[in-house]
Amino acid sequence: MSTNISKQKREDLLAKIKEIRTFISNAPQDENTGNLLSYLFDLEKDVNGKKYGLVFEEHREEIDEVLDTHTPVLTEDEDLFIDNGGQMNFLIEGDNLASLKLLEKTHKGKIDLIYIDPPYNTLSEGFIYSDVQIDKNDTFQHSKWSSLMHNRLKYAKKLLSNKGVIFISIDDNELYSLKFLCDEIFGFENYISTIAVIVKPEGRRYGAFAKTHEYILVYANNIDFIQLNEIEVEGASYKYYDEIGGFNLKGLRNRNVQAFNSINRPNLRYPFYVDIDNPNKDGLCKVSTEPTTGFVETWASTVNGLESVWRWGKETAALKTNDLVAYRGRDNEIRVFQKERKLTQTAKTIWDDKAFISQKGTKEIQSILGKGKFDFPKPIELISRIVNIGTNQSTTVLDFFAGSGTTGHAVMKLNAEDGGNRKFILCTNNENNICRDVTYERIKRVIDKENYAASLKYYKVDYIPITDRMYYEYADELLLHIRELVELENGVNFTGNDKIGIVLTEEELDDFISQLENNTKYQKLYLGHDILMDSQQAQILKNRKISINIIPDYYYKELEG
Repeated sequence: MSTNISKQKREDLLAKIKEIRTFISNAPQDENTGNLLSYLFDLEKDVNGKKYGLVFEEHREEIDEVLDTHTPVLTEDEDLFIDNGGQMNFLIEGDNLASLKLLEKTHKGKIDLIYIDPPYNTLSEGFIYSDVQIDKNDTFQHSKWSSLMHNRLKYAKKLLSNKGVIFISIDDNELYSLKFLCDEIFGFENYISTIAVIVKPEGRRYGAFAKTHEYILVYANNIDFIQLNEIEVEGASYKYYDEIGGFNLKGLRNRNVQAFNSINRPNLRYPFYVDIDNPNKDGLCKVSTEPTTGFVETWASTVNGLESVWRWGKETAALKTNDLVAYRGRDNEIRVFQKERKLTQTAKTIWDDKAFISQKGTKEIQSILGKGKFDFPKPIELISRIVNIGTNQSTTVLDFFAGSGTTGHAVMKLNAEDGGNRKFILCTNNENNICRDVTYERIKRVIDKENYAASLKYYKVDYIPITDRMYYEYADELLLHIRELVELENGVNFTGNDKIGIVLTEEELDDFISQLENNTKYQKLYLGHDILMDSQQAQILKNRKISINIIPDYYYKELEG
């Protein structure tokens, strides 16, 4: 049997601490002995601390000092608003730690996909920490990088939905530190994969080996609920054909019966009706969602005592019955299938597509903004693959190390290709005017050039001092920035909008009601959580069929006193 030496040392140290505590407790008690007992408690806590994982010297950043004495708010730069229909997207300029703190109010548990490309902490160049360049001569180089990432990943965890995933680009300088951080924050059981991406096939020729690849770490918020998509196989062949074209069969039963079954997804448990006695030449039968003469009722099978469910809800299936077929297997069970017109496969852990090499990303940004604007951006196709794997066609993608804006570009391009309704939130600082001159400018030019159905709001992070002030002294200042939070959470625009309104005070409610006589287009009103309407006002809104959304009180937590 092996001996746990570290455990033995801890127990010896704790025994000594216990002896010291006994000695102090038996001595005459005063303020000093009380302090000593408190110190011993802190020592015990440290000794019983982390047993396995990344240990690093924690460092505070300048933004930590700011957030101790200020609360962050958002202010829109209305001159930079892009109105081109489609989904409302957001670009937030400012320290991303402050941005994440604000997003916790609006998007806690709501983000399905986060992609980030954080600073790599290369040995030759280091990285920026609290506006200071950290290089290889800094003895706390790795600790500062780990502190920076630890603070931000904790917020990322809070923002992910139950089925959410995070993809993180990194190289081998901090890969192992990042893996330990993610194991701690997301849970080692939620680790999905480490992907190697070939970014320079000929290799970067320095050191003992020519380096050809970087990595992407992938974690789930909850491994039991993830629904990652497969990727399309190039040059696919098809077994079946109909009037539209070729297709293969993909089972409609959700095979993850532990996470998806009739108990926790009852809306996905319903019968199909199959014309089992009239198969076509390929042995495939028609399917209906409604009882039909001659059709046999069919349910998803029971596996290990759990009733399976379908991948589609009944409403979706009813609209897509032409994409469904069924047949009777050798075991006499009737199985329902989706006609899959794109042959797909599970993504592999080595990505060596030529579209993913670093040079491709550089050429893309140069074609949009010219040379010298941004170094080593990720290629659009690389981020497109990540978004394809990690999202459905109607979801929110967050990138809080947005850089040149490739993530936003990829989301808009995918929407145009498959008719999706994805939207993005990008966060970046404005070092060297990167947010305004690179991130924003790229999104603006791409929308103009490709006429993407996409709109964009540009927010800046500002700060309101709260130290040595009672809540009522800064309450009015905070109220001035509630509008931006409502827009951010709901993906709407209040400026110049005659269909939706926002009311934060009793006076604003009176004004809104009075102007309804001249505006018959209003459909929705966002109402401050503490505003009480009288019966007459409520009746007017009801008569006008204006729906009311109450602004959640967690927007106002700094005002609780």
